[in-house]
Amino acid sequence: QVQVVESGGGSVQAGGSLRLSCAVSGRPFSSCAMAWFRQAPGKERDFVAAINRSGLRTNTADSVKGRFTVSRDDGKNTVYLQMNTLKPEDTAVYYCAARITSYTAPSSVAANDYNYWGQGTQVTVSS
Repeated sequence: QVQVVESGGGSVQAGGSLRLSCAVSGRPFSSCAMAWFRQAPGKERDFVAAINRSGLRTNTADSVKGRFTVSRDDGKNTVYLQMNTLKPEDTAVYYCAARITSYTAPSSVAANDYNYWGQGTQVTVSS
């Protein structure tokens, strides 16, 4: 069983930055491709960013491109989401997700491809 735990959420003013972390246990982290999704109140869960096992392939949603960066540290079993120039519309619960996949497989933007999910961490951006 894979456990996924997010941290780093909080409240920030528009233009500020936050870094979310996601720790994985229960399975070698290096076997996992990872992704971040978010869900605002009354809206569906949306893809934010993904990174494959090798860390060489990433995907970022157009709405956050140029502001958010996904990265991974296999030595710490952790994936990160660096969020800069935050906007009020970035307010949401952010979820980390993991899936077991081949080393060279591209990152996936589809929530259904991910088998393991964290509980989410709240990010609130005020204007």
